Amino acid sequence: MAIPAHYDALSALELVAIALLEVKGDWTWAAYEALRKRDQEEVFEAAVQLLRSPSARERSLGADLLVQATGYDEEARLERGARSADVLLAAIPTEQDARVLWAMGHTLGYLADARAVPVLQALKDHPDSRVRLGVASGLSQLQSPVALQTLIELSRDGHASVREEAISALSLKDELAVDSPELRDAFLDRLSDEVTDIRTDSLIGLARRKDPRVRAPLRRELERRPVAIEAIEAVRYLEDASLLPLLLAVREAARPMDDAFEGAIDFAIECLGGRAS
Repeated sequence: MAIPAHYDALSALELVAIALLEVKGDWTWAAYEALRKRDQEEVFEAAVQLLRSPSARERSLGADLLVQATGYDEEARLERGARSADVLLAAIPTEQDARVLWAMGHTLGYLADARAVPVLQALKDHPDSRVRLGVASGLSQLQSPVALQTLIELSRDGHASVREEAISALSLKDELAVDSPELRDAFLDRLSDEVTDIRTDSLIGLARRKDPRVRAPLRRELERRPVAIEAIEAVRYLEDASLLPLLLAVREAARPMDDAFEGAIDFAIECLGGRAS
């Protein structure tokens, strides 16, 4: 659906009102699209007003809009991210709604402002899993010792979505910059997780650090059907040529395969000195 012409005459807050109605999906989508085309200063002011609203839904949307008000490139984030973080960090201590706290944490994760660490760390034991998920998301781009320790603790959370967010963030950390026995043990603890994405992200985290304890569980993951593409990536990171025969067997058994899986397994085979057929 194209953006209706009359939306051009509406203010950012009027577009927000349409988005909040959520009566017809097309109109809601068009309102969001129109907001994306608005001046960032106008969107920022609208977000600030929404964050002062007595409505939790409006405050949640205000937190979301701060991403757009900041911008989507690194330069914009450096220029305008601090003021967006200022607004959120001032609001979090008095916010009680779990949905809003999740949205605030998610936006802080995009902003990657180091000042968020103590504010979010204080919420890591919140009884609502949505808040803890927001904490994990908010700390995902940060590498301070407190941020990493909090993510490690959340990787053992009782709620799968929180564990998944925390482990995913940890597995993406550069192995040369971020490594410790505690981090490796956190990955090891999750290799038997019931959630496939958590297991495979943990495999990647250990494989990137060439931890020998990953070999046996990685073999087991490669023997599962279907094999997750993340397990193939873990083989590539580990660079253990003894896994080549198993990798070739996986390739043969996976036919036909989609382009992404085929590209990943062929690359992994080549990295181990094999030849994809």
